[in-house]
Amino acid sequence: MNRFVPAEWAPHRAIWVGFPSHADLWEGDLAPAQAEVAALARALAGPGGEQVRLLVCGEAGETAAREALGGVPGVEIVPGRFGDVWLRDTGPIFVARGEARAFRFNGWGGKYVLEGDNTVADQLAAASGARLTRAGFVLEGGALDHDGEGTVLTTRECLLNPNRNRGWREADAEAALAGSLGARKVIWLGKGLLNDHTDGHVDNLARFVAPGVVAIPMSYGADDPHAFVYDIAARDLAGQTDAAGRVLRVVRLPSPGLVEGPDRASAPASHMNFVIANKAVVVPTYNERAAAFALQGLEALFPGRKIVGLPSRALLTGGGSFHCITQQEPA
Repeated sequence: MNRFVPAEWAPHRAIWVGFPSHADLWEGDLAPAQAEVAALARALAGPGGEQVRLLVCGEAGETAAREALGGVPGVEIVPGRFGDVWLRDTGPIFVARGEARAFRFNGWGGKYVLEGDNTVADQLAAASGARLTRAGFVLEGGALDHDGEGTVLTTRECLLNPNRNRGWREADAEAALAGSLGARKVIWLGKGLLNDHTDGHVDNLARFVAPGVVAIPMSYGADDPHAFVYDIAARDLAGQTDAAGRVLRVVRLPSPGLVEGPDRASAPASHMNFVIANKAVVVPTYNERAAAFALQGLEALFPGRKIVGLPSRALLTGGGSFHCITQQEPA
């Protein structure tokens, strides 16, 4: 019998965090990105109540990590190998303590094929003592969100993209997720955020926050470039039921509004890329006023956890944020 992937709010044994380590990738954003990740690690280990396993690559990366976080209680620095920090996608999906699933990784449809990324799942499983089972299809962890009861959220833009598993239809994907992750029901959304090189990962768009409850953004400001994406996704979720037969409750939280990248194009910035820790929820922020409203909304959704907002603009230049660089081990 397949296990369901635990909900992110279920207790964790530890949480992995990728530390930016490659100057040739991050260039002038390396030091700011390292500072943002160090702040995330402190928040997860402190108010978050987590054992943080910080994966670093190379001597320079390890030196920077030890300067920023050496001696911080609850943070373990783990030297390893990776192309970049996006452990949610390159690492395994833990289905139980000591048990994980690995998938083929092709650099988000061939866009960013970096040396070492295809070894991350093995490294994390070995370091955590987990038995690793491999699946033969392409999948990134950020393409899915789980309720812990066998319901999975995803987007057609990503999961059915021919640059992942050519020829897949919904039934093919559903069968693959059932066989590898115990999915009982897949809820399909259409497209993700604009200019997202992951081809619309759902962890930037819609997230389970409790059984039968999904959070999704609403536009902030008249120039929010993702407004139609949010509204279509919320419409598609309306009236949907989960694997247990509950009608989903959809909660709308303010987006960051228009956030421009270095090329002046709209960036895929999202408060939905939060990390649910044992005792806190850590949320990426970009716009102080919009973030205040989003954090207030999350406080109502997570009454037993501290809500921590932290800047994530430097990480966004690499294409993601806090959820993208983390992966939790179930207790």
